[in-house]
Amino acid sequence: MSRFVVALTGGVAAGKSAVERCFEALGVRAYDADVAARAVVEPGSEALAEVARVFGADALDKDGRLDRAAMRQRVFADPAARTTLEGILHPRIRAWLRDAAEADAGPYCILSIPLLVENHAHYAWVNRVLVVDAPEDVRIARLMGRDGIDVDLARKMIAVQATREARLAIADDVIENHGDEVELAAQVAALHSRYLELSR
Repeated sequence: MSRFVVALTGGVAAGKSAVERCFEALGVRAYDADVAARAVVEPGSEALAEVARVFGADALDKDGRLDRAAMRQRVFADPAARTTLEGILHPRIRAWLRDAAEADAGPYCILSIPLLVENHAHYAWVNRVLVVDAPEDVRIARLMGRDGIDVDLARKMIAVQATREARLAIADDVIENHGDEVELAAQVAALHSRYLELSR
């Protein structure tokens, strides 16, 4: 990898998107694995065809797109289904992110990767790992508000991810995101200065 790349991660609803926006306000591009996940299953893609072949027609909505809500329920209920789906999508997501980083023209770029801990070995080529951290009760409240789900599903979504300890164990840098936007922007600005130095 010829670019300087920072991998950003954090538990669901920890505030990765807010951190991405702060970096982008400083002129740094952020490439999101969730955006990649949508791009690789566009209608007509190999990945979507494979998902439909493996999971059946009910994995698609009436417009022939991936039915995300139905698949989310399915994979949370069945760990084997989750592993199968990840096996189809993750290699393609990694390739999309690597291509985006290689093509980026800035001094460095951010790759936002929710499941970085679970796939850490596949991202050995990144230069830094930045973890955004937030208390579990804050994350549950954000999830319930954002996705319109109940507390049980919010807890399950958190429980299926890597632990906070596992994320912090791979971190080179940590941002504490308790919801104060001014403080968040200040933490990002300090890291931006550091990353500019490191990327030279």
